[in-house]
Amino acid sequence: MAVEIIMPKLGVDMSEGEIIEWKKQEGDRVNQGDILLEIMSDKTNMELEAEESGILLKIVHPAGDTVPVTEVIGYIGEEGEVIEDIVEKSNPAENKGQTVANTDSPVQGTAAPLAANQTEPTSEPQGNGGKVRATPAARKMARDLGIDLGRVSGTGPKGRVHKDDVEQFQAAQPKATPLARKMALDFGLDLGQIKGSGIFGKITKEDILAVGQPKASQEAEEVAPKAAPLAEGVEVKPMSAMRKAIAKGMTNSYLTAPTFTLNYDIDMTNLMALRKQLIDPIMDKTGLKVTFTDLIGLAVVKTLTKPEHEYLNASLINDAKDIELHRFVNLGIAVGLDEGLIVPVVHGADQMNLSEFVVASKELIKKAQTGKLKAAEMSGSTFSITNLGMFGTKSFNPIINQPNSAILGVCATVQTPTAVDGQITIRPIMQLCLTIDHRIVDGMNGAKFMVDLKHILENPMELLI
Repeated sequence: MAVEIIMPKLGVDMSEGEIIEWKKQEGDRVNQGDILLEIMSDKTNMELEAEESGILLKIVHPAGDTVPVTEVIGYIGEEGEVIEDIVEKSNPAENKGQTVANTDSPVQGTAAPLAANQTEPTSEPQGNGGKVRATPAARKMARDLGIDLGRVSGTGPKGRVHKDDVEQFQAAQPKATPLARKMALDFGLDLGQIKGSGIFGKITKEDILAVGQPKASQEAEEVAPKAAPLAEGVEVKPMSAMRKAIAKGMTNSYLTAPTFTLNYDIDMTNLMALRKQLIDPIMDKTGLKVTFTDLIGLAVVKTLTKPEHEYLNASLINDAKDIELHRFVNLGIAVGLDEGLIVPVVHGADQMNLSEFVVASKELIKKAQTGKLKAAEMSGSTFSITNLGMFGTKSFNPIINQPNSAILGVCATVQTPTAVDGQITIRPIMQLCLTIDHRIVDGMNGAKFMVDLKHILENPMELLI
């Protein structure tokens, strides 16, 4: 028996995924565990494995398509199986009148949303000026399927329409997605006169749009000016799935959290000396090179574990009515890619020593750079850091990675004239920029956190104690 390949829901906020590449082609033999295709979910690429062995019978959505989660994107079965039979069995609504998922609805198993100018199919007046007599179950089914009850012949007393009547009416109709049916009703189109372009001739919303549109829309188009052609040298490029996710997340954070940023200068003299001493021992133990981001990250973790800074390691929950305090630290480390910014998370960072933290952070960064991060490795952060120091940035205001209460920006280390014991000397000074959600943390508490973090970074032997 053939099985569906569906677009997986890899995170709570994931609503769609973009198909990057099919690793198998129609007709190819597939073994359980083989990589079928690569998809982009929010901010990272994921490889989707085959759950069953068989033949890749059909690719419903090719590379480049953006597909709602839980929607069918292909079929695996035995050689010789007919896809039409499979679709009939997996979509009983075509024969029984039940609501099913479709390519026009963002969530499988729910009716597609109505267009802005579209009303739900209601009980239209019949010849005697009265409403259609129908049972509640019949009305619900008709509404879900986009069927005008006025077109259904009722078999009940006084012509009352029952659920069975709607089912029989539906079975006699051309194959169409629920959204296409509703659009046809709104446009006043006869589905029997429309040729479907979907699988096995199913009518989709694109087919409806190709032959008609609401009268109001037609009139609006006649009045509305035509879009001006693009000027020479101008290109319109659609947002990638990653950019859409970044845009959504940053807009939500910026518009939701009232923030302020604290800037502190850190004398890096001792931290630079310590790193120099640790490079070889850490390399011998882990095969990896310890970086300033590692040392700063571990210092942040140790500072966050102090009880007096618990609100810097917290989140707002229940519509911002309660504060969730975390008795652990999952540190998010922002990684910049050509395609956009992602934040892999070092889970349980408060339980790690320096060597363990170096290994964990490097593995995550490598996965991020190669598009191999799993959804769980990008979620659950309790605090985040972002480093723009390698680009010479001297100061910036990072945007909080929700639902964290704060984010730390790391800037470039600059040789700076500094007063030490009354004498002017040149010291390597790095600025740290802490952006805070003022709903959770006040300025005084943020400043106390930065004072303690500054102390650890300027006395870094405490990291090893």
